Amino acid sequence: MNEENKNVISQDAERTTFQEQPLIKITQREIQEEIADERNARNLRKRLLPRALLVGVVAGLIASAFRYSLHLLGEWRAGFLEQQTTGGIESMWVPVLMVSLGAGISVWMVRTWSPASAGSGIPQLKGVLLHLRRMNWWSILLVKFFGGLLAMGSGLALGREGPMVQMGGASGKMVGRMLGMTQAERFILIAAGAGAGLSAAFNAPLAGLIFVLEEISRAFTPVVFFAGLLATVAADTVSRFMLGQEPVLRVELLDIPSLLVFPVFLVVGSVAGVLGVVFNRGLLGSLRLFDHTKSWPAWAVGLIVGVLVGSVGWFFPTMLGSGHGVTEQALAGDLAIGAIVVFFVIRFFMTMVSYGCGAPGGIFAPVLVLGALLGLAVGLLAQKYYPVAIEQPQVFAVVAMAAFFTAVVRAPLTAIILILEMTNSYSLMLPLLGACLTAYMVAEGMGDRPIYEVLMERDLKQQRIRVKDEEREHLVQNS
Repeated sequence: MNEENKNVISQDAERTTFQEQPLIKITQREIQEEIADERNARNLRKRLLPRALLVGVVAGLIASAFRYSLHLLGEWRAGFLEQQTTGGIESMWVPVLMVSLGAGISVWMVRTWSPASAGSGIPQLKGVLLHLRRMNWWSILLVKFFGGLLAMGSGLALGREGPMVQMGGASGKMVGRMLGMTQAERFILIAAGAGAGLSAAFNAPLAGLIFVLEEISRAFTPVVFFAGLLATVAADTVSRFMLGQEPVLRVELLDIPSLLVFPVFLVVGSVAGVLGVVFNRGLLGSLRLFDHTKSWPAWAVGLIVGVLVGSVGWFFPTMLGSGHGVTEQALAGDLAIGAIVVFFVIRFFMTMVSYGCGAPGGIFAPVLVLGALLGLAVGLLAQKYYPVAIEQPQVFAVVAMAAFFTAVVRAPLTAIILILEMTNSYSLMLPLLGACLTAYMVAEGMGDRPIYEVLMERDLKQQRIRVKDEEREHLVQNS
């Protein structure tokens, strides 16, 4: 049998096999149900998307007010401490008292009015979207806003981003309640509001959207996607209109790194992965330590934090607050190795104490500060031994911020998009991918779990929330 006959027989066999396959029978009723489902989905989008836009505007206004207020408090704190701490060591009581008051009052507000406002609020928000806890939106907005201003404005080493995410989610709940939305629609608006909060915090709408899909909601459906996109863009527009369009972090134009340097970025990812695990375990250890102070009055907790954080702030005033100035120093390459090591240890210690006490505030900014310091240290060391290929060691500071965030949160896509939008360093896409994926694999290989996942479980256990399958529906309908 020649080759041509073989091909003909093969084609005939294929046609026969295809013809012998039974046709899928679709009834008229199934067709009507499919059409009805499509119509309902379209009606849901028409009903939900304008409301998601409103959530984005509301979240953007709240976030902008929060950002601007923290900016004013930060400037006032820096100027006040500069005036008051020129009298020698005896003036150390000034930052100690300032931090003690801010921490004590904010912890008292959390304990009295809104325990769900402790810390960043992202773990609690995840619990809400998983139908594991309720959300009291008005108490979260009040305590997170004013308690956060007191805590971070006084100098606690916390970030504004986590609170803004939780306040954005509370904005979604508020709008959903006021407009009479259904339970399912409210949860979509909560997720969209959370992304809007992150978008306004960093002027990063894509990162806000990705964070919702990758970390908060973990549901990629068209309606969640478009609701999140509308809310994040609206919040970013409001934030830029009120606070300006400059990137959150100023980074000089960076050259595209040579491929010969790519292995060094993998080293950055490896070190970030290890230290990210240390960060997570240190944070959980700090929380367990402060658990012993639950029965203490809030002023006593504030005094402890004031002594520990405020006294360090007397020696290093730039270490107080979010650490934005330290991050910009690292991104400009203005720090020597010795200073980097000291600053890293100090910020690590201050973050553990500040978060562990239960004051409102997040870990986004502290993680980025530590990542920038880590990256610059690796860059300076690599430049010392490989000066021809490495001309800008601050490139590694940019990449390490994303890698350290990935190791801590385990959300690499959010980390990459966030750093790109914050710094406009789009030429670093390949190094970011390599470092973040390496950090992710190292942290996973060490058996560590994502910090927000562990914090959510810890929060649920502390609140003694045990949601069984048969109880979940009742809880959802009353949320």
